[in-house]
Amino acid sequence: MTPDEIVQQLTSSYAVVIFSKSDCCMSVMVKHLIFTLGAGPKVVELDEHVNGSGIQDVLCQFSGINQPIPAVFIGGKFIGGVDSLITYHLDNKLVPHLKEAGALWL
Repeated sequence: MTPDEIVQQLTSSYAVVIFSKSDCCMSVMVKHLIFTLGAGPKVVELDEHVNGSGIQDVLCQFSGINQPIPAVFIGGKFIGGVDSLITYHLDNKLVPHLKEAGALWL
């Protein structure tokens, strides 16, 4: 599979996907927030994935920035990184979005 196909397959198969790096503090925060809300995301640690650099290049295309990590997809849609996720949360849009995607049942 190409990196683009990997991203497409993962984001269409899981309600929440977080592309992360294991040593990135912002990635840790994003994962913690999603887990704390009760969702069980698919986490892809790019520094541990055989196609990590290629996947990161694909994520750069989605985000339009050079360092797209962490990158969060909910319901197959690119949400963004830590800033976008926190904004969603503070605007009380994150939990409804997670419910709509099937990541939360309550």
